Amino acid sequence: MPRSIHLLAVLLLVSSYSAAAEAGGDGAPRFREAPQFYNSPGCPPPLPPSSAAACSPSAMVHVAMTLDVAYLRGSLAAILSVLQHTSCPQSVQFHLVASSSIADLNATIATSFPSLSFRIYPFDDSHVSGLISTSIRSALDRPLNYARSYLARLLPDCVLRVVYLDSDLILVDDIVALASTPLPDGIALAAPEYCNANFTSYFTPSFWSNPALSMAFEGRKACYFNTGVMVMDLGRWREGGYTERIEEWMELQKRMRIYELGSLPPFLLVFAGRIAAVEHRWNQHGLGGDNYRGLCRDLHPGPVSLLHWSGKGKPWARLDAGRPCPLDAIWAPYDLLQSPFSIEDS
Repeated sequence: MPRSIHLLAVLLLVSSYSAAAEAGGDGAPRFREAPQFYNSPGCPPPLPPSSAAACSPSAMVHVAMTLDVAYLRGSLAAILSVLQHTSCPQSVQFHLVASSSIADLNATIATSFPSLSFRIYPFDDSHVSGLISTSIRSALDRPLNYARSYLARLLPDCVLRVVYLDSDLILVDDIVALASTPLPDGIALAAPEYCNANFTSYFTPSFWSNPALSMAFEGRKACYFNTGVMVMDLGRWREGGYTERIEEWMELQKRMRIYELGSLPPFLLVFAGRIAAVEHRWNQHGLGGDNYRGLCRDLHPGPVSLLHWSGKGKPWARLDAGRPCPLDAIWAPYDLLQSPFSIEDS
C-alpha cells in the first residue's frame, strides 16, 4: 500500500479515535461486537462457544494470550485478526491468562465474541513477582508479562501444542500455517530467529566477562528471537523442565545483574540456538519503535503475515493521541473500541 494512502487513512481515523478515547465518563472502555466468521468446507465441526472450554479434539489451533485491562484493546484486535484471516475460525480455541478483573474480562470477551471458544486461566502474580528485576521499561516488569513461561503449568495437559501471541499484534494470514510449523524431535519451541541482531547486547558486560556464565551458549548458534510470537510444544516443555530453567536464571539475576530487558533474556539463555526456525513473515516486529521513545518504523523487507508493535509505541495509544504512525492505519480496522461515530456511517 503506497505511503500516501497510509497517511490519508490515518488522517481520516484520528478524529474518530480522539472522540472514542474521550467517550465514556466512567473511564471504562466500551467495545463493540465483532463480526461472525464461519468455517470453510473441509474444516472440523465448529467448537461450542464457551467461557469454560478446556481443550477439544476438534480444535485445529490452540492460541494462548495474556489478558489485562491495560492491553485489552490490543488483545481484542489480535483475536479479531486471527478469526478474520483463518479458513477455520470456529475451530480455533483461545486460552487467555489473566491476573485480575477476571469476571469483567470474561464478560468483555463473551460480549465481543459471542461464538468464541475460550477459557480464562487465573495467574497468581506472587508466583513470579519475587523473581522479577527492574528493567529498562516498567511495562516489561508486570508479572503477567512473565506468564508465557508458565503456560505448561497453567494450561491442561490435553493442550499439546499452542501458539503464543502478544497483545500488540495482528495477523493478516492464516494462523493454521504458523501453528503447523514443524518441530523436530527434542525441540519445544519455534519462532523467527534474527541472527544479524547484536546478540551480546541483550546481556551485561558482567555476564560476558564471567566464563562460568557465558559458557551457557557454548556449542550452540545463539540468535535473538522475539518471544511475542512462539509455537510451543507444551508436552516437551514439561518434560524438559523449561519453566524451572527460566526461573533459575531469574534467581541469578536477582543476585547479580546479567541482563536489562525483562522476560526476554531468560528465554534466550534457555532456548537461543535450540529452537525451530519460523519464517520472518510471521513476526514483523519492532513497529512500536524502541523501548525509550517508540518512534515510527517501517516494515522489514519481505512478505508479511503478522505485524507486531513491540516496543514502547502502541497503535491504539498513538491513534488516541492524534499522533499515529503510518502503519497504525493497518491496525485500526481491527480495533473494537466503541466509537460515538464511525467513518463507515458518515
